Amino acid sequence: MASASSSPTLISRCTVLPEQNSKIGFLRLSVSDIPMLSCHYIQKGLLFTLPPFPIDVLVSLLKRGLSQTLSHFPPLAGRLITDSNGYVHVSCNDSGADFFHVNATYLSLSDILSALHVPDYVKKLFAFDDAISYDGHFKPITAVQVTELVDGVFIGCTVNHAVVDGTSLWNFFNTFSEVCRGANRISNPPDFRRNLVKDSPAVLRFPDGPPKLTFSIDEPLRERIFHFSREAILELKSRANAHLRKKILPVETEILGKVSNDGWKVNSNDNGKMTALLESLLWESNAVSNNSETDAEKVEEEVVVSSFQSLSAQLWRSVTRARKLSSTKSITFRMAVNCRHRLEPRVDPYYFGNAIQSIPTVATPGEILSHDLRWCATLLHRNVVVYDDAAVRRVVEEWEKNPRCFPLGNFDGGMITMGSSPRFPMYDNDFGWGRPLAVRSGRANKFDGKISAFPGREGGGSVDLEVCLAPETMTGLEADMEFMQYVS
Repeated sequence: MASASSSPTLISRCTVLPEQNSKIGFLRLSVSDIPMLSCHYIQKGLLFTLPPFPIDVLVSLLKRGLSQTLSHFPPLAGRLITDSNGYVHVSCNDSGADFFHVNATYLSLSDILSALHVPDYVKKLFAFDDAISYDGHFKPITAVQVTELVDGVFIGCTVNHAVVDGTSLWNFFNTFSEVCRGANRISNPPDFRRNLVKDSPAVLRFPDGPPKLTFSIDEPLRERIFHFSREAILELKSRANAHLRKKILPVETEILGKVSNDGWKVNSNDNGKMTALLESLLWESNAVSNNSETDAEKVEEEVVVSSFQSLSAQLWRSVTRARKLSSTKSITFRMAVNCRHRLEPRVDPYYFGNAIQSIPTVATPGEILSHDLRWCATLLHRNVVVYDDAAVRRVVEEWEKNPRCFPLGNFDGGMITMGSSPRFPMYDNDFGWGRPLAVRSGRANKFDGKISAFPGREGGGSVDLEVCLAPETMTGLEADMEFMQYVS
């Protein structure tokens, strides 16, 4: 059993160089990358049972696999540089990634899996704690830490957020595991073209020194992972669409709409793609209304709220109730969205870098709690379905007028920020002895109201929400039966 005083022991630390030299040179940070310079490095990791071979063999396997994987992802073995004009680039100079081998055999799988609230010792499973992305000027862009547990291992990746978003991170992680399994060719080569939105002339300068975090890391937080089964998710969706039960499109139509919307190509050789498509329906709805009426109420009647919007709305309602805010206070739900398929022309699905923006939805506690779930979910739905190429470009144009770092945090006590995605193939990482048991994240970018969505391990549309809240708000959420009835 873990104790608060226990600390992991560093066994070794080294620099892993790419197996092959980079041919890229420099990649200039895009208008989506630059605002992340004040954010923490992303920390995501996977929990596994013990492999059927000694830990030294595992460490050698992972080092060799990382070296080969870095050859496919040269920016992750580079460093940040700022040129004389103030533009920030990734120098793909083969400087390498840090690799840590750590012993924490005072921890068991059960210590991590069974804890009601995510314990602080999980934060020790990641390297580069508290590093912000600007630090990539003098720190490696990537670090991998493998931690021995008494009955398992944890593989944690820490990657500069100005260089990757979630899509790019998990493509790297998936490729890393694929290479370790002995693949001769990787499934999804990253696209290093700098073709996101535009080659902006805007410069973000730091005359007062390196940027700082926009939130405090000292505020008390309680963190819990809430699991929602496929059945619970569908029940929430049914509740949000109760008035439309006879009008909701059949699932085949919704799948075809999703293929069109996300640009997925499905053929008979794509094992599991249809399952993935079904799961994706639970994250973002298709724009299904063909109603040509201009009357707002008639249009609203035809809206089909998605499963994820239903889940997000329930979370928003329950957290708002737990926070006990003034009924007239303006509160915001921010949702990170992938812009790759929203741009025209579409960007490659494996575009390497940040291709995300944040959609804000604003209401008051009085509005949210005096209306039903559907009202709240429809607010979120409307903002998602209209977020197209023009919306993405408007955000870029506004940023160019006032370049700044992305303001993460809960500045007024009423914000929720949703990140990550249950679309990400987190459980597709088999390094050679089986799928992971769980996904966990480190201390990075966590504050009161930060939520991360993960796929449930059993798949099928299940979802895990990693919820970070002030302790008193978490207590209120855990007592909210409208929310907890869906948790398993």
